[in-house]
Amino acid sequence: MHRYLVVSDTHGRDDNFYNVLDAEGAIDGIIHCGDFEGSEGKFALAADCPVYFVAGNNDFFSTLGRELTFTLDGHRAFLTHGHQYLVSMDLENLRSEGIARGAELIFFGHTHKPVAKTMGGVYIFNPGSLSYPRQEGRRPSYLILTIEKDEIQYEIKYL
Repeated sequence: MHRYLVVSDTHGRDDNFYNVLDAEGAIDGIIHCGDFEGSEGKFALAADCPVYFVAGNNDFFSTLGRELTFTLDGHRAFLTHGHQYLVSMDLENLRSEGIARGAELIFFGHTHKPVAKTMGGVYIFNPGSLSYPRQEGRRPSYLILTIEKDEIQYEIKYL
């Protein structure tokens, strides 16, 4: 069994990220969906595990790519910030791109609102924002993804 921490939109306000790392204990990887605003290097050093990071629309000076396709425990994943796929309108462009890339897991950020669901045969995840949440109640959020063989489980968590 492997556990992955999925976060997004930290925007340079890093305390909640470190608090989540402490609270969750051992994790097998960190996925950040962009908008670090300069913290990506510090996060990678603090992680002590593999990291999968992309730049967001506010990461102007980042050397990170805007998209990443990778494999988690045999499951193909597509990671992007999401703004280039108009995710504030709907998720169909993002879903279509993920499917075109052979992805079973799609991760995005940008909206600052958590999403965790299956849609047209793929999992779509947005952990929300640890710094500037926009969903009702405005609680900072993140996602824990657990993969055990072919079983995928996920939970949106709130601070």
